[in-house]
Amino acid sequence: MPLSVGTDAPAFTVKDTDGNTVSLIDFKGKTIVLYFYPKDDTPGCTKQACSFRDAIEKYKNKNVVILGVSSDDEDSHKVFTQKYNLTFPLLADTEQKLIKAYDVDGGGYAKRVTYIIDGNGKIIHVDSSVNTSTHASDVLAVLGL
Repeated sequence: MPLSVGTDAPAFTVKDTDGNTVSLIDFKGKTIVLYFYPKDDTPGCTKQACSFRDAIEKYKNKNVVILGVSSDDEDSHKVFTQKYNLTFPLLADTEQKLIKAYDVDGGGYAKRVTYIIDGNGKIIHVDSSVNTSTHASDVLAVLGL
């Protein structure tokens, strides 16, 4: 069962696509769309990532950060990012610490769940019924953008 709205988002520190260390605290004051997905370069995950890629300017213009998370490693994320020209970081949760902390463990992979976290680190929306083709626009609607 995913975490509830109003819950403090669990802190994290992991590596991103480029090997940079990324922590939740890095984004204090910004809205974060933290989306969990099962596997790089699979049909649904690719549709979902590309929907965010195609809408990224709308998010950036409103100071919203997109972060994708799976248990794939940095190399897999790098290949996926380059193949589809993704313009936002993917977080490598190889030890599944985030997957467990955010309660999206699907038994060796992340369930497809998206959390919207406000600038104070509170979860303000949870989507566990993701439509991979329209996900980015669905999230924009939730944010009123």
